[in-house]
Amino acid sequence: MNDHRPRKRFGQNFLQDPNVVAKIAHAIAPCPDDHLVEIGPGLGALTEALLPQVEAMDAVELDRDLIPKLAQRCGVLGQLRIHSADALKFDFAGLAIDGRPLRIIGNLPYNISTPLMFHLLKSRAVIRDMHFMLQKEVVDRLAATPGGKDYGRLSVMMQYHCVVDSLFDVSPGAFNPSPKVNSAVVRLRPWERPPVAVADVTVLEKLVTQAFSQRRKTLRNTLKGLLSAEQISAQDIDPTRRAETLSLMEFAVLARAVR
Repeated sequence: MNDHRPRKRFGQNFLQDPNVVAKIAHAIAPCPDDHLVEIGPGLGALTEALLPQVEAMDAVELDRDLIPKLAQRCGVLGQLRIHSADALKFDFAGLAIDGRPLRIIGNLPYNISTPLMFHLLKSRAVIRDMHFMLQKEVVDRLAATPGGKDYGRLSVMMQYHCVVDSLFDVSPGAFNPSPKVNSAVVRLRPWERPPVAVADVTVLEKLVTQAFSQRRKTLRNTLKGLLSAEQISAQDIDPTRRAETLSLMEFAVLARAVR
């Protein structure tokens, strides 16, 4: 199992610290009938900890060379359905065929983590929760509140779709090879109903993206073409404020004002 050389093009940093594996498994706390789906199981460190606790689980792995190794290591521990596929293109909703919501887990390649999370949100109606190992900087952005340097588009849109819980940090030494950055584990739980009301989420997405496109500029400048300074003021929001000071609720108020 250890003869596999991690591939940079796949963003492979294999989790190898048993204490971190146990901590993640404890955070997930699977029940026997939970439908677990692991993205990028790699050499199976986390799979090995979780598979004996459930009746069956799915795994989505891009590196075809790893699949026989994974099957050999974990096949004796339970029913593991391995899908040789690119997670960015995979139909996760297609796995939810028996009415059980999905519980998604993974040590995500840091170079695709943000687009992958937004891809998963397309299937949020069938997802109960997601537990991910990510670059700490990304987790900080996911969980950020207004006013700080970490607060941005990712914070606003992910908090619109999910409850975000930053769980714990993980040092580079937990991986092989060791990444050059610290990591962290986050829990994302899709809301049954978003915490704010907007008529069209695509309008919210466009407005938030445009507002943060030039962080140092005021709303009066960044939202040109969507809302005038007068329209922003009419929502009791000062158009001289910057995007990083607005709450999710205030972004929703502005999105509802777009015509």
